[in-house]
Amino acid sequence: MAEAESRGLRNRKQIDELLVEGAFITKEQLEAARQAAQHSNKDLKDILIEQRLVSHETLATVLSFQLNVPAVDLKQVQVQASALALIPEEVAREHNILPLSVDGDTLTVAMEDPDNLQLIDTLAVLTKKRIKPIIPLSGGIREAVDTQYKLTTQIEKEIRQLLTTARGRGVAEPTLTLEAISHAPIVRAVEMLLTQGVKDRASDIHIVPQEEEVQVRYRVDGVLHNAVSLPQEVHSALLTRIKVMSNMNIAERRRAQDGQFSATIAGKDVDFRVATVGTNHGEMAVLRVLDKSMSIIELSALGMPPSILETYQKALHSPFGMTLISGPTGSGKTTTLYASVSKLNCQELNIMTIEDPVEYQFQGIQQMQVNRAADITFASGLRAIMRLDPDVILVGEIRDAETANTAITAALTGHLVLTSIHANDGAGAIVRLLDFGVEHFLVTSAVIGAMSQRLVRKVCPYCRQMREAPLVEAMAYQHEMGEEKTEFAYGTGCSFCSHTGFLGRIGVFELLTMSDEIRQLVNREAGAAEIKQQALREGMTSMRRDGMLKVKEGITTPGEVIRNVFTIG
Repeated sequence: MAEAESRGLRNRKQIDELLVEGAFITKEQLEAARQAAQHSNKDLKDILIEQRLVSHETLATVLSFQLNVPAVDLKQVQVQASALALIPEEVAREHNILPLSVDGDTLTVAMEDPDNLQLIDTLAVLTKKRIKPIIPLSGGIREAVDTQYKLTTQIEKEIRQLLTTARGRGVAEPTLTLEAISHAPIVRAVEMLLTQGVKDRASDIHIVPQEEEVQVRYRVDGVLHNAVSLPQEVHSALLTRIKVMSNMNIAERRRAQDGQFSATIAGKDVDFRVATVGTNHGEMAVLRVLDKSMSIIELSALGMPPSILETYQKALHSPFGMTLISGPTGSGKTTTLYASVSKLNCQELNIMTIEDPVEYQFQGIQQMQVNRAADITFASGLRAIMRLDPDVILVGEIRDAETANTAITAALTGHLVLTSIHANDGAGAIVRLLDFGVEHFLVTSAVIGAMSQRLVRKVCPYCRQMREAPLVEAMAYQHEMGEEKTEFAYGTGCSFCSHTGFLGRIGVFELLTMSDEIRQLVNREAGAAEIKQQALREGMTSMRRDGMLKVKEGITTPGEVIRNVFTIG
């Protein structure tokens, strides 16, 4: 023990000297960092990185040279599941290490201090393997642990225990369903499914019964990914547990049901909206994940180009009128609306909302939730709000003629109305209002502008590389941008993006503002295509172009823009 400590101190001193000798830092900087480390009771290397005297990469390179230990970029490493199984997650978190691979009797482990002989000995005893330490070039072990440790193995273990117990008692599957409420293994299995979904940033969790198994899938960044396959025998128990949590009828298996529940997962308060429906293989359930700990995104962070952002902010500061946000389900309309009212939120304004459901609680904003049992709909709630002296009204969605006409009336009587509507683009949003029976002259008088948006996945910044694009993508870019380009940024796949090449999403936008020419077109009942062409002539940036501009900047790929935007004419 003492020998290991003295060796660690000796090596740390040599690393300090190497940093000075290599001209990475000066002697004065090193001495100041040492004093700061003593006063703060922190490790010297942490102080050096905090003060930006050296980078993670520099420190790792010097340490690698000094100890003759290899250094790797964790972003590019394929982590083996067999390696993760050898070291429990709690041990990896406690010591800030990540097992990477197993080769015979050797376990390769990433650790920031590969000279910690005591830790290496402990891991060798725990795993019964020879430990080969390596140094992460740019840190990031904590993030990699969050990404790599999946709960699917534990889920399968709990399910096996549940089935073994039931079979040991000779319990049939229908009886198992009724007993599942108090069965600890199924309770833990559901908890792990929810926890893994939140860890993976899933927006939805799908539980889909199939002929021979139950498939659990997570929607991450708008795309479904298979998470775990479970035996068909646990399907009823799984659905029963979720229904109990959601206060739904466990005896009803054919009719569609809705429910919700809240849970604290990894220290975060999360709401789950649950929907079930009978299918040919049994009940399917989809859980919408609403992480209440997520902060509201600033308007400037949504991805709007500067020209659109400036125009949209001007519309937000209009004293009255209506601004529409259009797009399909899952295109980020609610996020844009929330960012908008957050921008306007101040004590001088009475801001009120009617939503279905209320997904985020605002301080200082009065929010109502649609409740059909209490006869509170978008239309009736909006009429009630108009009697409460509002300055700004957020209407979650215009779904019918009554809500459309009531919202237009509110916009014309001195209120700023922000709302969403299902339409392909801005011109389509205006025509949709007309389809609801709103008079042409009311639309032209009330509507300030119509924003349309889609979400595209962002190229993972940790594994981004320039490479040759498929011909179709290169041609799509050239057609929209008028310039030839064959190489674009793509993610090669790494541990940070679960080897998908994408991490997070960003919006692509177009903003149609109500000019005199467009008002004339609306009044003479022109179609959406004609209105859009006039907006383009007036300088509107289309979603296609905004998407390809983001491709040019390396934010997303041509394929993402084609998949999400090019279906729009």
